[in-house]
Amino acid sequence: MHINLFLLLLFISTSYAATDTLPEGSSLSVEKQSDTLLSSNGDFSAGFFQVGENAFCFSVCFTRSKEPTVLWMANRDEPVNGKDSFLSLWKNGNLVLTDAGGTVIWETATLSSSKLHVKLRNDGNLLLLTSKGTIIWQSFDSPTDTLLPTQPLTERVGLVSSRSATNHSTGFYKLYYDNDNVLRLLYKGQTFSSVYWPPSWQLPINIGRSTYNITKTALLDSLGHFTSSDGFQFRSTDYPKKVYRRLKMDSDGNLRLYSFNEEHKMWEVTWQVVPQPCMIHGICGANSLCNHDPNIGRTCYCLKGFKIKDPNDWTQGCEPEFSSSDISCGSRESLGFLHVPTTELYGYDWNVTRVKSLKECQNICLSLCDKCVAVQLKFNEFSDYNCYPKTMAFNGRDSPNFDGEIYLKLPNAILRSSTKILKHSPMNCSVGLSQKLNRFYQPPEKNSTLSFLVWFAFGVGVFELSTSFLVWFFLLRTSKHPDTKDQQHHLLSATGFQRFTYAELKSATKGFKEEVGRGAGGVVYKGTLYDNRVAAIKRLNEATQGEAEFLAEISTIGMLNHMNLIDMWGYCVDGKHRLLVYEYMEHGSLADNLFGNALDWKKRFNVAVGTAKGLAYLHEECLEWILHCDVKPQNILLDSNFLPKVADFGLSKLLNRDERGNSSFSRIRGTRGYMAPEWVYNLRITSKVDVYSYGIVVLEMVSGRSPMAIHSLENSGDIEQHRLVTWIREKIKHSPTCAFWMEEIIDPNLEGNYDVSEVEVLVKVALQCVEDDMNERPSMSQVAEMLQANQNKLLPR
Repeated sequence: MHINLFLLLLFISTSYAATDTLPEGSSLSVEKQSDTLLSSNGDFSAGFFQVGENAFCFSVCFTRSKEPTVLWMANRDEPVNGKDSFLSLWKNGNLVLTDAGGTVIWETATLSSSKLHVKLRNDGNLLLLTSKGTIIWQSFDSPTDTLLPTQPLTERVGLVSSRSATNHSTGFYKLYYDNDNVLRLLYKGQTFSSVYWPPSWQLPINIGRSTYNITKTALLDSLGHFTSSDGFQFRSTDYPKKVYRRLKMDSDGNLRLYSFNEEHKMWEVTWQVVPQPCMIHGICGANSLCNHDPNIGRTCYCLKGFKIKDPNDWTQGCEPEFSSSDISCGSRESLGFLHVPTTELYGYDWNVTRVKSLKECQNICLSLCDKCVAVQLKFNEFSDYNCYPKTMAFNGRDSPNFDGEIYLKLPNAILRSSTKILKHSPMNCSVGLSQKLNRFYQPPEKNSTLSFLVWFAFGVGVFELSTSFLVWFFLLRTSKHPDTKDQQHHLLSATGFQRFTYAELKSATKGFKEEVGRGAGGVVYKGTLYDNRVAAIKRLNEATQGEAEFLAEISTIGMLNHMNLIDMWGYCVDGKHRLLVYEYMEHGSLADNLFGNALDWKKRFNVAVGTAKGLAYLHEECLEWILHCDVKPQNILLDSNFLPKVADFGLSKLLNRDERGNSSFSRIRGTRGYMAPEWVYNLRITSKVDVYSYGIVVLEMVSGRSPMAIHSLENSGDIEQHRLVTWIREKIKHSPTCAFWMEEIIDPNLEGNYDVSEVEVLVKVALQCVEDDMNERPSMSQVAEMLQANQNKLLPR
């Protein structure tokens, strides 16, 4: 009897009722509504918040409003099951959120020998404290989309919007401190990204911002005054009234300050950063226009010839009602241009060309085939026009004061149609709740020891039968965990990647038959998936190094979306097998095409520009700071149009922004011939290692010579050996004219067909990139700007 009572007490999980404190060894259960922490003033609560069907996130909420207002979430992108999930404060000091199957979804990763407790303060800050009041961890250090008074915004963290008003997963907009120490707003969509506030054409100094601030900290006080170390500040319209406030990065891309109205128990907007909603990037998706009416509000509508993809999610934009072959080069005679007055399409210019007429501008677009979807014509100071061929119809908006003209390229059949466009049709701004959790939980085979305990308890007699039954119930309940094999077919709840089994990928590749590439991390095979998509399937080495590269690549690529980065579709973790599934690149790698006639000069220059853009995105534009660490021709893939996509992040290092100045790597990374001197001399590793490698790749593209090749130079009868960089510098130094050294170093396969000005700027930029002193090298964004400026002959608008 005493044994059974002891076992019963041992396996029953401790649950803690509503208070502001969670002691060590206690838990909050998702199934008990009473299992919440409540601040002593009753205004804030911490508990499980439902975000979808059978999906919950542990959250801090403001409770005085009519409906609970979510202020912070621990697991916004990986909700837990509505049964058997719980938050526990372990005795080792770690605060852990565990899913029903036993998987740890989120944790503070704190360890302490001191006795700890969790406390929800009256300002909405969730704290992990020692008995002496020392803060071990706090939610204020890791905000989601909301900043509360006295909560600092620093370089380490930013505010990231939710997906929609009802979908709390990570959205497309972020408030953060950029590389120049300026507070900015970033749109990071599924394919494109760009900074939209402050406007890119405004220099920080001209709008009162300072790029020479050290603290990189912003703070909101309870009176409604916001101050940032870069000089930006504002006050709420009800300043200095002392009320509850919150600064939120809203899902529509606008940063707003809300003040709580005690009388109506509602939040009211008392400041917003963007007064014109249609100025926000990506709000209506591609091939659409944003319109704002004071009476109706913001609406989105498709351009003529396009239809909406998803009426519930305008960020997906519109898709063409015609096929790509209708606007190919072979269909030029059947194409025309539609004048779209008072309209602006921001960004995504192929180049900028000075022209004399609209017809000349349209002919440029037609010559680009399906790469050009529209043109923008703008009068310039030279009494002629600037022509902007658009590769994408993105960031479109009605703009009566815009001083340019937009002409949309369409098939004549579409131009002749009488379809009417409804500019003010009703708009559903919110995506619904998150989808139902796609996790399955199945207990493993029964544990023999536990079964013995159960049957022993039953053998005691009828008198103890009920107690023994309870023991068995709790033993079985606490022993549950997900079957790894059974999960292989299901999606992770917070990612868009598909998880494959090893058998599926083996079948897709016909037994890993057709090899299309290999490297230190593994071998790449061509395969056809069950839905007939052609994929590149990378089978990583089974050594420990292969697994580490797999984990690094998964965590890195999951956050990336850019036209010059490879797109990953899925992966496999099946026993010892680790595989990655990518989109298949028709023309293979740059290395496969470089030493032949496949790449003319124009293609090579475009590869240089596109690669620079992709690396600049990794270094500066994505939500985290990412180093590639192995930039080389084998890791630059070419699609059907020979446009480059940077691939293979297996050797990358993912760092938070505050770790830039203190980067550390456990081993040398990269490939001989492309590695920066920092690796050899054990110097601080920064993004400049990728800049160096990029410079080597560019010089290889220009010269057609490998960086490991040995070249002979005659000097006073002596033969000296030179590396590629030294060889090119020597040629330039001893050549009487620019044209002379170009002929000396240019790839013979080009047969003299190249643009002199582009060669000059490309070599000049590449030599800057390969300076031994990392501080002398430009950033990748500067490289991209220099190349585009030369490519366009005029600065892009």
